[in-house]
This record gives sequence, C-alpha cells and structure tokens, in this order.
Amino acid sequence: MNNWTEIKVNVNAKNVGTASDIAHMTVPYGIYIEDYSNLEQEAYEVAHIDLIDEELLQKNRDIAIIHIYIKPDENPMEAISFLQERLDAAGIENSIETENCAEEDWINNWKQYFKPIPVGKKLLIRPSWIDDYDAQGRAVLSIEPGLAFGTGTHATTRLCLEAMEDYINPDTTLLDLGCGSGILSIAGLLLGAKNATGVDIDSIAVKTAIENGEENNFREPQYKIIHGDLTDKITDKYDVIVANIIADVIIYFCSVAGQFMKDGAVFIVSGIVDTREADVVKAFDENGFKIKERREENGWLCFALCK
Repeated sequence: MNNWTEIKVNVNAKNVGTASDIAHMTVPYGIYIEDYSNLEQEAYEVAHIDLIDEELLQKNRDIAIIHIYIKPDENPMEAISFLQERLDAAGIENSIETENCAEEDWINNWKQYFKPIPVGKKLLIRPSWIDDYDAQGRAVLSIEPGLAFGTGTHATTRLCLEAMEDYINPDTTLLDLGCGSGILSIAGLLLGAKNATGVDIDSIAVKTAIENGEENNFREPQYKIIHGDLTDKITDKYDVIVANIIADVIIYFCSVAGQFMKDGAVFIVSGIVDTREADVVKAFDENGFKIKERREENGWLCFALCK
C-alpha cells in the first residue's frame, strides 16, 4: 500500500466534460483524460499532421478514460465511492477500475486511512471502529461511510461543516441535498439543530446515511433520510440548506432551492472547483442569491448564500 493508486473511470466520450468535473473533485492536483473521439481533428490542430500512429487509430472512439492518482497516505475508497455516487446521480454510465488492487480489497483495507479528526471549533469526526480518542470537549460524530462519500477528510466536506457552525442554533431546521453518508445532517444535529432532513438519489447513500444516523442515536422524526430527487420528495421550508455536490448540480439547485427556504434562510454550497467560480456566481445572481461568506481550501470553494 506504499504506492500511488491509479483509478480509471470509463465513460461515454459524450459525457467526458461532466465526468471530468466530477473527477476533479477527488484530487487537487489534476487528472489525465484519454479521449480519442476527435483524434484526427485534434492531431491536425495541435501538430499540423494527418499521419497518426496505427495504435492510436485503433482506440475506441466512443469511450473516454479518466485517470486519477491517489497519494499513498490518502484513502482511495473515498474517491471511488464519491465517483460512483456522483456519476450515477448525473445519469452517466460508468465503470471504475483500480490499477493494482480490486475494489473489494479496498473496501476491506481502506480503514487504515481514516483517523479521528477535529473539524472547525466544535466537532470531532470519529471512525466508528476507533474507541481510543480524546474528544477535547468537542461533539463527537461517529461515522462509517461504507460506499457513500463523506468522511470529513475531503476539503469540500470540511468547508461545509465549518460554515455550518456559524448558522445553526436550537431552532434550526436543516435540509441536506445529496446527503451521501449523512455526515452534514448528523453534524447539524450535533451542532444543535432542531431537526435534519437528507435527500439523495443514490440508494446506497440513503442506506448508509440511515445507518450512520442510528450510530449517532438520531432517528425519525428528528433525523429523516429520503431516497429521491429534491423537487419530487421535499415540500417543507428550512432555515439552513446545505449541498456538497459538483458545480453543475449546484447551478441547478440555485434555480429551485429558494422555494424550500424560510425567510432569512441560508443556503450553504460546497464542492465547487475554483475554475467554476464564475459559473456558480452567475447562477447565484440570476436566482436572487447574495453571497454572505466565501471560504476556500486547496482549490475548493464554499459559499454561504441568502436571498
């Protein structure tokens, strides 16, 4: 386990743009994309040649391969689960491989990467299998993410959790869009929220979020996890809405989230690569959102918005 792990994501070439945006969320240092769908044109534009190696000409033009490299001290299962969840939610058919190890082996071995970590000023995130830790007065969030994204180790999750501290009080009703492992919903309750509702289109995420709620002694009606789409399943209004997803989904949520916000509510969005900042800020403006706060870490952005 001392080598970097290569993750290969196979998608239809027509979806490579959105898929690469999702892949960029897993690492801060770039990805490598194999896409031969416009091979002849690109070869001519770049090198001004029309003679192309026979091996390249035989490549599958319909499939693009996204290569992601995970450092030895980072958790590859976190990236795999995130990729699977978000690609499925985006309706992108995909297959995911690792170069040196079967996915099943990572499921059994990845726990070595996940240790108790303090987040913000009030929380400690504890893997459910570790009992020897010092909370130092912090609220303890116990979690086993399973195959759903969300351990708190990724910058996008930490930024969201840190922002939530400033906006949650005992009267807060919380809505978590694309809840994944349930980490944001559970954190909201530990920070003092009155109740929390999570919604996710991925059935594995929903199952994991429910189990993590029970691990932290949160159940319905205080803690509710819904399988489905935001607009199909949610009818109430909330004080705080959180979404730790990709830029394109956040742009969509900007067009609908307002109808689920109480007067004075806050919409916290994270998972935005800094290269997409202009796109999401435009969506904020077009949908009547004002930026209350902007946070940044390692090329990822988090915003707190109000109407």
